[in-house]
Amino acid sequence: MPSTQLSNRISAVISFVFGWTITCSAHAAVTLFPAQNGHDVNPDTHLVITFPSAPTIGKSGQIRIYDAADNKLVDTLDMSIPAGPAAGSVRGPAAPPTSRPYEYAAGHFTNANTKPGTPSGTAVATPDNYQLTIIGGFTDAFHFYPIIVHDNVATIYPHNNLLTYGKTYYVQVDPGVLSVADDSFKGIGGQMGWTFTTKKSPPAANSPRVVVSLDGSADFNTVQGAVDFIPDHNPNRVTIFIKNGTYEEIVYFRNKSNITFRGEDREKVIVGYANNEIFNPHPANVGTNEVPGTFPSRRAAFMVDHSTGIHLVNMSISNFTKGQAEGLLLVGGQHIVSNVTVTGSGDALQVNDSAYFVDSTVIGDGDTLLSRGPVFFQNCTWKSRGAFMWMRNTSASHGAVCVNCKFEAVGPTPTVIARAPTNGSKNYPNVEVVLINCALGNISPELFGPLGGDTTNMHFWEFNSTNLSDGKPADTSKRLAAVKQLDKDKDAETVANYSNPAYILGWTPKLDGEK
Repeated sequence: MPSTQLSNRISAVISFVFGWTITCSAHAAVTLFPAQNGHDVNPDTHLVITFPSAPTIGKSGQIRIYDAADNKLVDTLDMSIPAGPAAGSVRGPAAPPTSRPYEYAAGHFTNANTKPGTPSGTAVATPDNYQLTIIGGFTDAFHFYPIIVHDNVATIYPHNNLLTYGKTYYVQVDPGVLSVADDSFKGIGGQMGWTFTTKKSPPAANSPRVVVSLDGSADFNTVQGAVDFIPDHNPNRVTIFIKNGTYEEIVYFRNKSNITFRGEDREKVIVGYANNEIFNPHPANVGTNEVPGTFPSRRAAFMVDHSTGIHLVNMSISNFTKGQAEGLLLVGGQHIVSNVTVTGSGDALQVNDSAYFVDSTVIGDGDTLLSRGPVFFQNCTWKSRGAFMWMRNTSASHGAVCVNCKFEAVGPTPTVIARAPTNGSKNYPNVEVVLINCALGNISPELFGPLGGDTTNMHFWEFNSTNLSDGKPADTSKRLAAVKQLDKDKDAETVANYSNPAYILGWTPKLDGEK
């Protein structure tokens, strides 16, 4: 008997004896994570299959997870139903430099436990003709991709919070859910084809620090799993330490406080997802994001909703697609973002309450900051293809203040720092954008615009701007009439006040002491 046939025959016998039905030729063995018969698995794990060649995601079949103790169905992903509106729109040449090659598939859940909850505020429920998963515990569901493929690795995303501690599970993957070019993979079946056992218990309830690692060696596999573990309105600060890796997940939480997300390495810890206004539309009839009780835009990769004292440190947050697509959305106050890179598209960063940014970078395609303020940027770098900001603060707070920041328009033509078109000026006549000691590269000589309506109570102020290219004083001769140049002597007090984060924010930014 030829060696290939013998190898296949031995593989078939082993599969029969041990109950494994990972139907695949001996040449095309797959690697599973969690490993077959793995133990001490975190319940927030994704399911990862590594193939010898790039797999293709099918449009039929199911992925099922069962409780091995009683064969009860725990979770189902049905590949025959679309993931969300225009799910394929995330692909194409317009992807930003930080994006990765994607292959997404349709999917839907049938498990009643993951049905959307009661809509928050005045929002209408997310239509359930697309795949839905509840993120953050209790709010309206999000559209999401059940399988994401990069190269030869397929990552399966079970619905959140259905697996629990101290359980053994088995996974079944129907033929057609994933395939390879030589047609060697026929799915995973039976009760022993892919089994794993979760950890006996979570970290101690009062843990001041938990750790996230993609390889399952820490307390959690996902950022969302870690933040779900922390109680709402927690009075004591908890650090979520994130080990290096790309955490491809939507992160959303609400009613949290005193949490520090600290990455191991700014460039090597990436939390991101391909999400935008088309894929996860803003709920209807909710008003603006800061209205109490309402649900914010669903289109960001990382969403902090009605939470206080959230610190993001030493990491990168990225939206992997185009459109109205925030990397980071902040609702709630007294947030600190330090040594972080935020990448998105339109409205790349949305801030709806007080926040302090320091030593950070914001990259976007236009209206790169959408904010109701107050927000203070110190020693930050900005890169944008269109207008950097669209501020919407009222007279109740300051707006955006940038001190010692660098602004670089990265498109083919110069752009403006901020704009306040007619609808903005009518609703927000007290818009404020102040630049102090900032370096400008490829910025329109007008600096701001267009400005609609009465600008009497708007603050478009500038002090000591320089050219990014040579460090020389910027030419301010063609600034809009509404732009005020602050004088170092006459306006010394104003410059001093606006250089002080506490004056703008109403509180003094201070990071926790962990290194």
